Amino acid sequence: MDPRVREHAEVLVDTCVDISEGDEVVVSAPSVADDLTVALYEKIGERGAIPSGRGVTSRATRAYMRAADEDDFQESAVGMAMSEAADAFIGVRGATNTFEKSDVDPGKNAARRKANEAVMEKFMENRWVATQYPAPANAQDAEMSTEAYEDFVWSAVNKDWDAQREHQEQLVEILDPASEVRIVSGDETDISMNVDGMIAENDWGDVNMPAGEVFTAPVPDSVEGTVLFDMPVMVQGREVDDVRLTFEGGEVVEHSAGKNEDLLTTLLETDEGARRIGELGIGMNRDIDRFTYNMLFDEKMGDTVHMAIGRAYEENVPEDRERNQSVVHEDMIVDMSEDSYIEIDGEVIQRDGTFRFEDGFEG
Repeated sequence: MDPRVREHAEVLVDTCVDISEGDEVVVSAPSVADDLTVALYEKIGERGAIPSGRGVTSRATRAYMRAADEDDFQESAVGMAMSEAADAFIGVRGATNTFEKSDVDPGKNAARRKANEAVMEKFMENRWVATQYPAPANAQDAEMSTEAYEDFVWSAVNKDWDAQREHQEQLVEILDPASEVRIVSGDETDISMNVDGMIAENDWGDVNMPAGEVFTAPVPDSVEGTVLFDMPVMVQGREVDDVRLTFEGGEVVEHSAGKNEDLLTTLLETDEGARRIGELGIGMNRDIDRFTYNMLFDEKMGDTVHMAIGRAYEENVPEDRERNQSVVHEDMIVDMSEDSYIEIDGEVIQRDGTFRFEDGFEG
């Protein structure tokens, strides 16, 4: 077994979800990631915890979704029981065919998410982490050899997370007390939002892996302007690119996409909250230095920002403030490496990807 697999299992178990004796741990992983599953079970056993496995192929999920009637979707009692009983979840991604579910009706995906919204909310209350195994199909998406993709993945996830946390905390100290955020990129993107009273979180390795972002939530009705997401996004096994959204009073009033615009429309029409932004994230993981069609990595890439339409995370929104609710949470990315800046309360804090606390910043 590649020693980097065992190293990553240790990061997941100890850093991300902090497994201890007696914990009930659900591990969801595809067969292509069997080495990592083995390593995880080994680490869970060493810590005296109790693992339970979940593994359904994308082929099986596709078969179910195509055969089912969307009017028959209902909340999964087993899924809810598992969310209530488990202490921690470790989700491993890895594909043999990343387009396996591309011919599933988007409406069915939306209906199933709606039916299990309460299950997802309960799941999010637990300790959890999602990670990526460097499977061949994901390497193909990234247009890399399997060996090169393995090197890319392991360098992004097996790193000094304490140092990464300290680096990102400098941005948290700027963003957390802020009121107004403005993002400008090229001639297409000029969007502003109010984050007053919201909580800026430092994602340094305790949820997603790889980590490497600082994120917050806007006041739902405060978003104004237009944004061009100039990096593609994979939605339900299909590529959507050149997404352009215009906001007024916090809601999308105009939208377009260069490819699969119908899928974007379906997402926005899922529920009322899907037409609002639930998250603003700023990528800070410099070991992710290329776009790979994998949002788990792409949203953390240095010199980028991402915004998610739909659900806002509980940790970003105090209990006395409105939190955007939706079954959708779809991240989309803006390249900030050129002709771009982030302005907070009227002051530029990042220009062309470089923060004011980094060498080379030109305000």
